[in-house]
Amino acid sequence: MNVIVVITDSLRVDHVGCYGSYVKTPNIDRLANEGVKFTRAYSENLPTMPTRRSWWTGKYHFHSAGWQPFTPDDYLLAEILWDQGYTSAFITDVYHTHKPVYNCGRGFDTTIFVRGQEYDPWIIDPNIKVNVDESPIHRMRGGEGRESDKIWRERFEQYLKNCTVRKTEEDYCVARTVKEAIRWLEYITKKQKDRLFLWVDLFDPHEPWDPPPPYNRMYTDKNYKGPDLVDPVPGDVEGYMTPEEVQHTKDLYAGEVTFVDKWVGILLDYIKDCGIDENTLIMHTTDHGEPFGEHGFIRKARPRNYEELIHIPWIIRPPDLINRGKEIDAIVQTVDMLPTILEFLGIRSDKLTLKFTEPDQSSKSDNIFPQDLVTRQKRQVLGGCNLMPLIEGKADHVRDIAFGGHHNREWYARTKEWTYLLPIDGSRPPELYFRINDPQEQNNVINENPEIASALELELRRFVDMLGQME
Repeated sequence: MNVIVVITDSLRVDHVGCYGSYVKTPNIDRLANEGVKFTRAYSENLPTMPTRRSWWTGKYHFHSAGWQPFTPDDYLLAEILWDQGYTSAFITDVYHTHKPVYNCGRGFDTTIFVRGQEYDPWIIDPNIKVNVDESPIHRMRGGEGRESDKIWRERFEQYLKNCTVRKTEEDYCVARTVKEAIRWLEYITKKQKDRLFLWVDLFDPHEPWDPPPPYNRMYTDKNYKGPDLVDPVPGDVEGYMTPEEVQHTKDLYAGEVTFVDKWVGILLDYIKDCGIDENTLIMHTTDHGEPFGEHGFIRKARPRNYEELIHIPWIIRPPDLINRGKEIDAIVQTVDMLPTILEFLGIRSDKLTLKFTEPDQSSKSDNIFPQDLVTRQKRQVLGGCNLMPLIEGKADHVRDIAFGGHHNREWYARTKEWTYLLPIDGSRPPELYFRINDPQEQNNVINENPEIASALELELRRFVDMLGQME
């Protein structure tokens, strides 16, 4: 069997058609109709790079690791499959991943980094001049005197430089990345059509929300006369953006979602055309959502694990699924991806053993030479769950509570009824929401339900203690 994972970064679950949205996503919807759709999927560790750690290790890290490089004793999904003889490729325009410090190419036979996304220092020619204030298409407003304005202005200037190469829709990063993925498939399937692993990591619809026509006006109000704030400075909305401006920016985001869906569809079509569709496991998901003022701030300006950020779409399309179009409302998390893929491929996750090399802590040498390195062996204990019993209808749940959060900032515990937020940095008191009556988590009911909050906090802290004992 082959495995293809397609990531579309920062995709809100309420902006995907098959999840009940008005936003048009016919290609993602098509994948859901051919597979299974999880309606209660949650990110475990946020934001961008921590979530990839969840996917690629199958282990919880919100309690112990944030935005940092992979470590020698991380046994990554690509490494596991490489050890099993899979031919693999990592193709992405997530510009954080091309930085050598993160080691994101570990285990892949091929890595292709499409440059120029967001604030990537890609085009640095000093002769290329851009003006943030006079840009007729891409507009950014400072944070009305916020200390971070200068930083964000410089970042946006870099974004405008990167945009100077855009002549047609196919020059946008999402299109370039999909075309690279198709090019790899075209090459590799001439030699083999099985035991392939392809990870396509698309940064869009991440900000700036700046899709090409006609997508930039697909959902906007024709009567709106304000600026296109495609890259607002993260922070509080009040005193910075009017409600109309926030809605317009959200409409631009919706247009970008539909634009991304088009290129996801082009990739899905080629997977079928190249003859591997019938023996390929395909997944589509995202790392997190995106705030648009629901709790008073825009973009990921706060480590607040509310619905609009934590709840994600996740679709799995096995090649031989009988119950196509199935919805699963069990609680699942990003850490479940790795053990589920291994189960599909018949790889025993309880037998994973990693050999890694690290400095010998007993060495008295000030320099690390080959003789100062030791090889260790470690059995990998996964924290994630295999979701095959859910997909096959042999179980109705794999956990009762989802745990996660932002490392050293805020943790959460979520059941089907309740959300409990625990700011471990002391920035504010805990919060509790009853999602049955308050699905958007607007009414903090912790004072009315102290026993429930205490019980969820106890479960959360016990879970973290258990994770510490597993390490």
